Amino acid sequence: MTGFAVVITNYNYRPYVVEAVDSALAQTHAPTQVIVVDDGSTDGSRDLLSERYGQDARVTLLFGQNGGQLVGFQRGVAQAQADVVAFLDADDRWEPRYLEQLAALYDARKDVDFVFSDLQVFGDHSEQMRFEDATGPVDLGFTAISTYLLQPWYGAPTSALSMRLRWAQDTLDLPESFGKAWRLCADACLVHGASILGARKYYLPTGCVGYRSHGKNGWYATRRDPVSLYRNRMRNHGIIRHYAQRVGMDASCVDHSKYEYRTKPSPSRQERKRYATLALRGESPWWKRYERALGIWAGHRQGRKP
Repeated sequence: MTGFAVVITNYNYRPYVVEAVDSALAQTHAPTQVIVVDDGSTDGSRDLLSERYGQDARVTLLFGQNGGQLVGFQRGVAQAQADVVAFLDADDRWEPRYLEQLAALYDARKDVDFVFSDLQVFGDHSEQMRFEDATGPVDLGFTAISTYLLQPWYGAPTSALSMRLRWAQDTLDLPESFGKAWRLCADACLVHGASILGARKYYLPTGCVGYRSHGKNGWYATRRDPVSLYRNRMRNHGIIRHYAQRVGMDASCVDHSKYEYRTKPSPSRQERKRYATLALRGESPWWKRYERALGIWAGHRQGRKP
């Protein structure tokens, strides 16, 4: 059965970090490793973690100078020795059956590389966060071309992300200079990197990921601020282009978008709209591009792919 390394990154979240770690240790499908990376906290987190988990063989504690979230991910994954890496922020928590549900999917679908879940927001606010309002599991197939050209978010915040170890290693193989740009919201590197590098993605709603809202969350607290949205969009653009350069992807990939679309067993209306938009681009004659776009819709109505 699939083994999990849990990577928990903490920076000055002393009031919450024990609850996060304990929720990982309480899983019905016990993780192989729980790796806690304390990123130079100054609020007493180090002493608390050492006192509570220093003698616990299930927990690996990593302490160091403050380097930011991306560096924390890299340090944690470097210690991982399991089939899948599951990420958890130190201010969030999991319900006990989270890894059990992920394991069942990873066991059954050896072709799936990246799984993300829904989130239950608690704390200052309460809401459910789902992937594009999906009410059940979604096999997203491959998402490289769509991500490169349209930048959709095929993922979730950190605590609902997991991927096979080699994909975690590949996505985090980034230049040292990127650490400064991605001190916060480095889950974008995981989400976009996995897409561009070629991971097959799957959305699995579990109802088990608790996302704490407390006014200091980097993305959640600024998600409706236009300046923050603009800056995040530009950073996402840059990281996507970086991964694309690694694999030799450029704008001409649009001509292959119909093949990527065919990897999706049951694309949503929003996904069909994306790929119809892509079909209208490229160097092919206009009539050929319109034929491809119409084929996406016709294929859906007839229960087949174009």
